[in-house]
Amino acid sequence: MSTSSNAPGAQFEHRQTYDSSDFTPNKSKSLPLSPARQALVDDILALYSCHPTVERIKRYTPDAVYDDQFGYCDNRYKIAAQWFGLPKIFTASENTGYEVVRDDPLLIQFKSQHKWTFPVLPKTVTLNSMLSLSLDPETAESDFIRVKYHKDQANEKDYSHDGIGFNLRKWQADQLPKYLNDEELKQFEADKNVPPQKPMEP
Repeated sequence: MSTSSNAPGAQFEHRQTYDSSDFTPNKSKSLPLSPARQALVDDILALYSCHPTVERIKRYTPDAVYDDQFGYCDNRYKIAAQWFGLPKIFTASENTGYEVVRDDPLLIQFKSQHKWTFPVLPKTVTLNSMLSLSLDPETAESDFIRVKYHKDQANEKDYSHDGIGFNLRKWQADQLPKYLNDEELKQFEADKNVPPQKPMEP
């Protein structure tokens, strides 16, 4: 993982496998965070809870990467589309608990439990995941910390960055902005000019 702010976001990926896919958080074991780091975690959880704002999207650097089981976004414009699109997919989203398990100079990791409510059924699904926030070295000790790489890991296996599955995740992230017309999203159009990034090798 890079330690230079000038390196592209893809070089900040934290790769890790686990013995179990049980990411159920235990609040009583959560590590304490500094006020600035707690504010970052609060903003990220607010994004998951369908409360996107321009200021919260600015938690990511222009070349940041967002990586989960459904999409792979390699710039902030695509990341913004994911968050502004979320309220159009779910009628409600609520974080029901998290546990910070790692607080390093350039990495925050926490288990997160989230309830998602779909509009059609309606049906609520609860999902647990491990969130890894690789921090921008330039802002890691500032009052407004930014993220270089955000990984939402759904099970014990890390994500592959090749093959059909990866191409579908990348395609999804590339297509979504075309279907959104949010004024807030337009504030990040300049980030479309970030050069394509090659994922790190496993």
